[in-house]
Amino acid sequence: MNNQPTQEIQYYPKDALKLSDDVPGARQWAVSLENTMLTYFEVDSNCTFDSHSHESEQITMVLEGVLYFEHGEMGFEVKAGETIAIPSNIPHSVYTTEAAVKAVDAWSPVMSKYQN
Repeated sequence: MNNQPTQEIQYYPKDALKLSDDVPGARQWAVSLENTMLTYFEVDSNCTFDSHSHESEQITMVLEGVLYFEHGEMGFEVKAGETIAIPSNIPHSVYTTEAAVKAVDAWSPVMSKYQN
């Protein structure tokens, strides 16, 4: 799938949205424009995204399951239908427990890590 910025409308049918491996136990696909990106994640149970930060602002909405976010001493349990917004350059870790999770993330600016 070509995720290069364009001034044209881009349409992605379901069969074009192929999952790619991310951290062990997590898969994602991404669609981006010049300044904004959407990623979809399927995360297995007992999966961890170690502490990290990034220039991009991140807004995550959990579709199924529960994602756990940690920032310093603060912890957030984000359940299906709930959202968390993380400003630029804020260190955080993310993990699942016994249940698998499906979630979407909005990013700005685009996370080059997820561009195909």
